[in-house]
Formats: sequence, C-alpha cells, structure tokens
Amino acid sequence: MREKALVCWSGGKDSALALYEAQQKQDYEIAALLTTITDGYARVSMHGVREELLDRQCESLGIPVVKVRIAENSSEDDYRTKIAEVLARYRERGAKAVVFGDIFLEEVRNYREENLSEARMEAVFPLWGRDTGELAETFIDLGFKAVVTCVDSEFLGQGHIGRSFDRRFLAGLWVSK
Repeated sequence: MREKALVCWSGGKDSALALYEAQQKQDYEIAALLTTITDGYARVSMHGVREELLDRQCESLGIPVVKVRIAENSSEDDYRTKIAEVLARYRERGAKAVVFGDIFLEEVRNYREENLSEARMEAVFPLWGRDTGELAETFIDLGFKAVVTCVDSEFLGQGHIGRSFDRRFLAGLWVSK
C-alpha cells in the first residue's frame, strides 16, 4: 500500500514536474495539492497564479486542492501556524510526506525539512540537484505546456512575458546568456 502525500503546489513548472515524478515512481498516493493564497489578491502566494487558474489546474489533474489563506502582510508565525494545522489534519488522515519542486537553495530545503519534522512528516524533493536545462527539456519533452507570466528584469526583458515555454524560448535563453 502506497503512503499518502501532499504536493506543495505553486501552479508552476517545477511543482508540476515534481508531481509528475512522484506519480511515476508510484511511491505515494497524492492526497491533495497544497498551496497558499494571498487574501485580497486571490492569487497563489508563490507565483501569483490566479486562483481561478489554480482551480482549473487541480480540476484537470483530478486532485483536490487545499488552500491555505494568508493575509498580505502575514507574519512568519501566522504562516507556520496555518500550515501546521493543515499538515496535522492530513497526518491524521495518513499522509506521511510532502513533495516539493525545489531544485536548489539549501536554506529553503532546510526550512521545509525543519517544518515537516515538527509535523512528523517527510520532505520529498524529486527534482533536487538536477540540471535546470535538463529539467526544462524534460518538461517540454513530456508535453507539458506553460506560459511565462513574470521575469526577473535584470536578466530578461518584458517581451518574454506571455511567451510559451518551449524550445524556441529556451534557445533564446541560451543565446542571451
């Protein structure tokens, strides 16, 4: 019998690929997608994905979504308390792990592992340490679709917003480095 797990869901490429990897390995039964929504904006806190798009993503995946609502200026304590309540509820229902799409940033991984340790759950990082170029190619090869919704203006211009995340887009990134 597979263990139950949650997937930390941002609505972005990395969380989609992490969900895919977890489903392919079949180690876990995905109980729900977990996300935070910033009140007043009705958007996913991490990437700003509109709540209505989040709902459509989850509906198309056939996986329930658990929305943790936080205030715009939510404190770290408030955030941790709300997440801990959800984790405890799912732990009682048999969930033992949370899957993340993180690839690097050791301090983020440590933070997640610490929080989950307190909840007596395991943090799972199926993409950790993998080459980002390889992950981008894999994402496209698997048939995933994404649209660029924001960019770091220090690296890319506004003209990249709204473009499809495809081989042509990637080719332009490699050239612009």
